[in-house]
Amino acid sequence: MSGKTLMRGTHVLGEAAIRAGCRAYFGYPITPQNELPEYMASKFAKMDDAVFVQAESEIASINMVIGASAAGARAMTSSSSPGISLKQEGISYLAAMELPAVIVNMMRGGPGLGNIAPAQGDYFQATRGGGHGDYRVITLAPAYGQEIADMGRRAFDLADHYKTPVMILGDGMMGQMMEPVEFPDPVDLATLPRKEWIVNGSKGRASRTILSLWLDPPKEEELNWRLARKYEMISEDIPDQEMYLTDDAEFIIVAYGTAARIAKGAVHRVRESGMKVGLYRPKTLWPYPSKALKGLCEHVREFLVFEMSMGQMVEDVRLAIEGQRKVSFYGRPGGVVSTPEEVAAILSSAYNGKTN
Repeated sequence: MSGKTLMRGTHVLGEAAIRAGCRAYFGYPITPQNELPEYMASKFAKMDDAVFVQAESEIASINMVIGASAAGARAMTSSSSPGISLKQEGISYLAAMELPAVIVNMMRGGPGLGNIAPAQGDYFQATRGGGHGDYRVITLAPAYGQEIADMGRRAFDLADHYKTPVMILGDGMMGQMMEPVEFPDPVDLATLPRKEWIVNGSKGRASRTILSLWLDPPKEEELNWRLARKYEMISEDIPDQEMYLTDDAEFIIVAYGTAARIAKGAVHRVRESGMKVGLYRPKTLWPYPSKALKGLCEHVREFLVFEMSMGQMVEDVRLAIEGQRKVSFYGRPGGVVSTPEEVAAILSSAYNGKTN
């Protein structure tokens, strides 16, 4: 592909993954992300070095990812909310084994089976590890088609570099929306850094194993401390955010993903009325870009967090602000999508001190 191509978000992710060197995809159907495995299947069928498997379950698919990653492949799986819940044990294993992988979650309404409408109720699951044990997952939050393409590439590079699972957190609306995107040239797999973790049957070298079972508590503690040091390094290296009209802002709305697009429209509307409002959008949800957000306290008097949920990221905003400024919340859960006009009305009331 050359120049810009009009594509839906799920297809953008698939193309970005293939161009990033993904050669192993394992998944199980669930709406609203089925177009992604469909795209991978159609593309991989024409490639001699790629493997696509529609597994018998979400649990099977994430364990296949573990095997492919241990063998050195750039591997990916995708699902939506309840499907990601079923993959959590395998994601925890990936973290413990220090294996790279990319996991895509196109969120839908919940809890339970919920519905197939776009929502943001999986924030805690993504940013707090989601499964058992002390671990974290790098979590990227695109908001636009081009970012889906860019983060699709970046996710595989981050996973390999830090030897850790990386999650791309989208939603049903983002996955279905069509936008023009431009892709980078495909990576040359031969130029990727050497993968020292690969299990390859020794091949004349000392044999090695990859495992997550440490029956000796001091050995398990050693693993946990090593992971903690790695997560600390990640937290210093990769936090990213967009700050939109924040230089003169007295009031900031904080949102990510699709909610941030809605919030940006709301900011335009209240700006026309003379209100000095800006948008802070985290692009990495973990590690959360707390330092940049806290820095806004120097000239911002209040923050409003807008999410398509009952309020989850709001906790990270409050942690970042450390009580220096008021933080309020507005959200619509269950797959209900607010309009920019609706959010603008909430912003206007909060800006003028008419909300608690």
